[in-house]
Amino acid sequence: MSSSQPGTCPCQGAAGRPTILYALLSPSVRDWPSVPPARGRCLCRQHRPVRLCTPHRTCREALDVLAKTLAFLRNLPSFCQLHPQDRRQLLRGCWGPLFLLGLAQDTVTFEVAEVPVPSILKKILLEEPTSGAGNGQVPDRPQPSLAAVQWLQCCLESFWSLELGPKEYAYLKGTILFNPDVPGLHASSHIGHLQQEAHQALWEVLEPWCPAGQSRLARVLLTASTLKSVPPSLLGDLFFHPVIGDVDIAGLLEDMLLLR
Repeated sequence: MSSSQPGTCPCQGAAGRPTILYALLSPSVRDWPSVPPARGRCLCRQHRPVRLCTPHRTCREALDVLAKTLAFLRNLPSFCQLHPQDRRQLLRGCWGPLFLLGLAQDTVTFEVAEVPVPSILKKILLEEPTSGAGNGQVPDRPQPSLAAVQWLQCCLESFWSLELGPKEYAYLKGTILFNPDVPGLHASSHIGHLQQEAHQALWEVLEPWCPAGQSRLARVLLTASTLKSVPPSLLGDLFFHPVIGDVDIAGLLEDMLLLR
């Protein structure tokens, strides 16, 4: 059994250093630090960059979901009545999971394809020596990896298997939005109470349809907890950057909700 650490790739040496061939041929890694390298230098298939097969269609569907998420927040009195700073903090902390719930509710499907990358030898031989961080070059924007997108798709499929209805999705969004553990809240106790109310409402919706309602509630909440493992940066890079460029989605939502 391999002794490599989780996330370590066969194309890397010990302690996250490049392989011997790369270190010998590439002048830019002469003093390589003992930190994991960027994903762009990894050759493993799971870490190769990918992009949407149909970016305009998928990004349009993603923008529709974002608009619905915005409408949900605008039409939620318990959210609109919170202190502006609390609304801003909740939005920044929860927009990713809320957006993912919207993708699941609208059954947005998508496929990705690997982005062509040069061979490692070609990349080494064509690499120009750099004079340090002050050379004025802007590094290429990292693209989503195949592994990250596959995990995102797995999270969506888990929700589809639950076969939730509109009310269940609405109350589940409330349990995620009203998170009292978000840093910087003025009224964390009140927000915790709102989360408890959302939990109770979700339970009341689930119970009539399932004798084992409590276990179904636990399954729903457990599935929802996986959404936090999907970084918002992945959502921006995959669904929005191909069409609208480098945009701070949380900031965009704040502007549309007149929070700043």
